Amino acid sequence: MSGKIYVRMTDRFMSGWGACVGKRNVLVIVCDNWRQAEMIRRAARDRSEMERVAIVGKMPRARPGVLYSVKTFADMPGWHEFYTAPGARVTA
Repeated sequence: MSGKIYVRMTDRFMSGWGACVGKRNVLVIVCDNWRQAEMIRRAARDRSEMERVAIVGKMPRARPGVLYSVKTFADMPGWHEFYTAPGARVTA
């Protein structure tokens, strides 16, 4: 086990066009710990284009009709800044 935690969600905005024509876009954000994952999960649930948001223990397997976009917690600073207490230090 890698010790990583994954936040998986379907991105309705990115699904169905560009590289996702005829596919669903699933965004997976790799987190180092539960605190990071919870911040990303809460931010994703507040975004109207994200659905089926879940914290999972394994990287999702490739499936037909699904394009996975994989990012790290550090790649998503705008997502977790709102959910961090003022003055708190968040490590990526």
